[in-house]
Amino acid sequence: MQLHQFRHSAFCEKVRLILAVKGLHADLIEVVPGLGQVALFRLSGQRQVPVLVDGDEVVADSTEIALYLEQRHPLPPLLPTDGAARARVLLLEDWADTALAAGVRQALWQAAVADPVLRSARLPAAPPRPLRRLVGSLPGGVLSPLNDTISEVISPLQASQLRRNLDQLLVLLRHSSYLEGEQITLADLAVVAQLSLLRFADNAGAPLAGRGVRGFGDNPLYGPLFAWRDRILAEVGRG
Repeated sequence: MQLHQFRHSAFCEKVRLILAVKGLHADLIEVVPGLGQVALFRLSGQRQVPVLVDGDEVVADSTEIALYLEQRHPLPPLLPTDGAARARVLLLEDWADTALAAGVRQALWQAAVADPVLRSARLPAAPPRPLRRLVGSLPGGVLSPLNDTISEVISPLQASQLRRNLDQLLVLLRHSSYLEGEQITLADLAVVAQLSLLRFADNAGAPLAGRGVRGFGDNPLYGPLFAWRDRILAEVGRG
C-alpha cells in the first residue's frame, strides 16, 4: 500500500493512526505542492490528500479510506457492530473532520503567522531547505497581507466556538477513556488527529514537538485533552 500525504495534515494523520491500529504498513509518499498535486489528480481524480493506493484500488478522502480499510481489514474494529453506537462514532468523526477541523485550521494559521518555527516546519517535507529557511526567517510584518486575510477568517466568535468544542470534549472524556464504548474507535482517532495540530505531539519531531497554538495548546484547562491524546497515541504505538 501507498499513502499519498502531507505530513502535517490532520486527515493524513488520521489515516496513519488507522493503519497503526490495524497493524498495516503503507509507504508514505509526500506530495509536492503544485506538480505533485497534478500527478495526484491523474492518479485519483482530485488534488487533495490523503489518497490510499492498495493494488489496483485508489481511495481518496480520509473517511472513505477508513471505511475501505474497515471493510478489508475488520480486525481490530474501529466501528461498533451496534447500529446506534456505530452512528454515534460516525457522527463524532464527521464533527471532528468539519466543525472541529475548521476551528483548528484557522487557529493554526494564525499561530503560524506569529511563529517562524511553526511557519517553516509546517511546510511539506519536499520543499528545499533554502525555501524552508526563507519562509521561517520572514518577519511577521512581511506577511501583513496574510495577516489581514486571517483577521477576516478568525473572529472572536470562531475562537469561542473552538473553546466550546474543546470544553465539550472534556465533558465527554471526564469519566470515560474513549469517546464511545470501551475501546478505540474511528471517532477517537479523528479527534486525536485534530488535537495534534493545536499542540504537536512528540511524534512530530523537532522542531514541532510541543509547539502549538497559544491560548489552546498551552492552556492548562485543556491539559487533560492533550494527556488523553498522548495516551491514545501510545496505545496505538505512535506515542
